[in-house]
Amino acid sequence: MKINRLLIFGFLLVQSFLFAQTKEVLFTIDNHPYYTDEFVRVYNKNLDLVKDDSQKDLDKYLDLFLGYKLKVEKANKLGLQNGTSYQNELKSYRNQLSKNYVNDSKVTNELVREAYERMQQEVRASHILVLVDEGASPQDTLKAYNKVIDIKRRLDAGEDFIKVAQQFSEDPSVKENNGDLGYFSAFRMVYPFENAAYKTKVGQVSKPFRTRFGYHIVKVVDKRVNRGEVTVAHIMILKPNVPDAAQHEKAKATIEDIYKKIQQGENFESLAQQFSEDKSSAPKGGVLQRFGSGQLSSEEFENVAFGMVKKDDISAPFQSQFGWHIVKLIDKHPVRSFEDMKLELEEKIRKDERSLLITNSLAKKLRTKYSTVKDVKAFTQVKKLITDAFYSQTWEVPANTKEGNVTVLTIDKTKKITSPAFLNFVYSQQKANIKTKPVAKLADELFEKFTDEQLIVYYNENLENEFPEFKYVMDEYRDGLLLFDLMEKEIWNRAKSDTTGLMNFHKANIQNYQWKKRHNVDILSSTDKVTIEKAQKFLKKGKSIDYIKEKLNQDGKVNIMVKSGLYEEDYDVLSQYPNVATGVTSVVLKDKYYFVVNVKNTKEAGPKDFVDCKGKVISDYQQYLENNWVDELKREFQIKVNADVFTKVKQQLSK
Repeated sequence: MKINRLLIFGFLLVQSFLFAQTKEVLFTIDNHPYYTDEFVRVYNKNLDLVKDDSQKDLDKYLDLFLGYKLKVEKANKLGLQNGTSYQNELKSYRNQLSKNYVNDSKVTNELVREAYERMQQEVRASHILVLVDEGASPQDTLKAYNKVIDIKRRLDAGEDFIKVAQQFSEDPSVKENNGDLGYFSAFRMVYPFENAAYKTKVGQVSKPFRTRFGYHIVKVVDKRVNRGEVTVAHIMILKPNVPDAAQHEKAKATIEDIYKKIQQGENFESLAQQFSEDKSSAPKGGVLQRFGSGQLSSEEFENVAFGMVKKDDISAPFQSQFGWHIVKLIDKHPVRSFEDMKLELEEKIRKDERSLLITNSLAKKLRTKYSTVKDVKAFTQVKKLITDAFYSQTWEVPANTKEGNVTVLTIDKTKKITSPAFLNFVYSQQKANIKTKPVAKLADELFEKFTDEQLIVYYNENLENEFPEFKYVMDEYRDGLLLFDLMEKEIWNRAKSDTTGLMNFHKANIQNYQWKKRHNVDILSSTDKVTIEKAQKFLKKGKSIDYIKEKLNQDGKVNIMVKSGLYEEDYDVLSQYPNVATGVTSVVLKDKYYFVVNVKNTKEAGPKDFVDCKGKVISDYQQYLENNWVDELKREFQIKVNADVFTKVKQQLSK
């Protein structure tokens, strides 16, 4: 990731200070001052995130920082800070960020019990995903949010969920599963996703919500008793990505041949390492990470895995939307009792986004932190407006009374809270079915609750004053949001639509888009040296692969396996041959298997066509445009750098 992108993303991190610095004007842009403390803070924050020492050069970093601020100035000049979407996203982000500071430890036990109760049940849900990383730039976040809101409007208008998912969901699996995630339980999804799924009734669609993966909309399809978790290993032959019946039959024949070798007594793990096309699990003998329902997005796979009974049982070949599989049961993990799981759940919650576990009641802390003054005379008059109608939930806030707008509470000598706020609070508490009597005592009780609530509100409103790092994150996020529309308009959309510019850029920088040498080969393998030597002789005589398999795989036994394709020179067993040439290779031994390779032809290393690297070219072209854009901004705005101040900054940072 290039440093100027890193600078934008890094602004969303919580700061830590290496040292304090006197605040001085470092530079101005059209007479708008920018100070040394911000520059030092951002530099120190990003220092450990860059690997290239040249990017730590302070002169270069000042230029990058100046470029960032020029973009912010441009956004403000265009009035982007007045946009409704910008204001809403900024408010939403502050609400999200403030949750890390405003919390109450009493929720811990509730969360533990909630999690365990949810673990007794599995939810089947379909979703629509708009991708945006947790640490994404404000610009990417805003773009994703707008997209998911538009999707929700379509669903509310009656469009079919599956059709909308197929058209707009950015979950790669949607092409195969139409957004269906299968069954899952507590802790199987990130907490916001879990909440939406468990709180949405079967057959209904949730409101849009965010997780660290992006924005989601969930439709709950079913709920059932939890099947627990399972650990399995598998061998997979991928589903061909072309509608060719012969290719599909070849994949099926391959998995059946592997299954025959297992039945002949060959090792499951070795076969997985050699033939499984699941690259993430093959090196581990096919072992998958322990999973629960819904985690693999394949109901067929889950049903086979959970349907197995004994450890080391091996399934017959079966097909999922991803390809053909053979599964081996490693272990089953049923849901344990609450007592057995309580400590584990507490630990999970500490690490989960459910709670930051503030030890003591926040309200009690705030009563100690801030002074509260209750205007007894005013409150005495106001509470007379509360009647016994409260108990029947029919009480209404009186209108046009002289007590209707008097100060009843003052917090920290600065915030004055008037009677309408308290009376509206009383109105909202009717549904709580509070029975305290007489009504005067009820009013006193509600006022204490109201005071606690207002203390938390006041504390939340003043987080910028309480926590410098909160203020810095909000200031930087505010700037980052402005860049989204600006960057989209000036850079991203232009790069995607400028076909001529892209083609010319690709041609001018072709040295960055190169293939390695590749070989079109048939790779034959066997556990028996004599068999592989026979195969080698057949190859040298020009016999076909089908002929070789027919001659060597007899009496129901699979003695020879073949893998064909175009592979790079360092792929798997090809790396065993230092000088690969067209023709039949020698026999080599690797991991208890003998190999021989028929090299049909070789493609030398060379440039990639534009269509083969379009995504990379677009990304690089965007970077190119952005770099030139900063030069244009430097000409548009008047910049004055205080050289003496910058010299002092460099001296301090070098200590």
